[in-house]
Amino acid sequence: MVDIRFHRFVGPATVGTVLAALGRDDLLTGFADPDFTIDGVSDLVLAGPSDLALAAHASYTEELRITGAGMVIVLPALRDAVPEGCLALVSDKPHHLFADMLDYFYPDSTRSVIAGGRDDLGEPIFEADVVLGSNVVIGQGVEIGRGTIIGANTVIGAGVTIGRNTTIAAGCTIDCAHIGNDVVIHSGVRVGTEGFGWLDFGLTNRKLPQLGRVLIQNKVEIGANSTVDRGALGDTMIGEGTKIDNLVQIGHNCRIGRNCLIAAMSGLSGSTIVGDGVLMGGGVGTSGHLSIGAGSVVHGRAAVTKDWPEGSKIAGAPAQDIRDFWRELATMRKLSKGEKRG
Repeated sequence: MVDIRFHRFVGPATVGTVLAALGRDDLLTGFADPDFTIDGVSDLVLAGPSDLALAAHASYTEELRITGAGMVIVLPALRDAVPEGCLALVSDKPHHLFADMLDYFYPDSTRSVIAGGRDDLGEPIFEADVVLGSNVVIGQGVEIGRGTIIGANTVIGAGVTIGRNTTIAAGCTIDCAHIGNDVVIHSGVRVGTEGFGWLDFGLTNRKLPQLGRVLIQNKVEIGANSTVDRGALGDTMIGEGTKIDNLVQIGHNCRIGRNCLIAAMSGLSGSTIVGDGVLMGGGVGTSGHLSIGAGSVVHGRAAVTKDWPEGSKIAGAPAQDIRDFWRELATMRKLSKGEKRG
């Protein structure tokens, strides 16, 4: 469910009303219930009986079969996987239709929350001993716990919550985020920025609305000038005790486990799942929509392109098991030292 602390919802509205406003009345032909009222938008796993959800690819099939959504936008090939009691709105371009409906329910004009404009959230709430540096900007509805320090020229967007004894250094922006206790965020960090989500790649490059959040658990540390994008619809999550170095990019919908270490210049593409206790060397990159099992070690400059189980040790580009990596390197060295020509 989209968090309305961060993104205004202009519904509820019936399917017929929304499609008429979008000029897509043609999709109502054969649709079972044009008067179905949409009360919110969510992903397949979390959606409730009055929510709209999306199934745009075959990889969604299993989640689609068990969804509790009241209505789902699907490809024609996935129509038979829609569970009983869930309305199916069939489209050849489900992602585009879903983006249109997101724009209807959460207009772009309401999504620049970092600048304020949320008087409905009330005044900020501060516990005792909160320290604010010079020129700090605090949005409406912000909640900050006891003993937290906010450095100079930092901007805290509307609706953000920050726990106790947390330190946020100078020149940061925090938006669409819930932050725990004893967190350290160094200078220049950007939390809750829009994820890199696009349709019609290389053609129109249409932006897919980014309506999720960032959840940062207790005792996390984020190094200077790193960026943590908010989820596209769900959450980007950083687990308790995880430490992130300077100049690291965490893409939308990434889920990082507890007590991980991620070194500088690493970049995690969207929907990368990292288990507990994973160690990443400097400059690691992931291609997204993959998982790295708990306790794995990813050596510096590795390019991770597929799933890896727990306890993996990987290196290289593309990343492979560390034993295969060294074996191939040794073979190449032997070949390069072959018989020299006179």
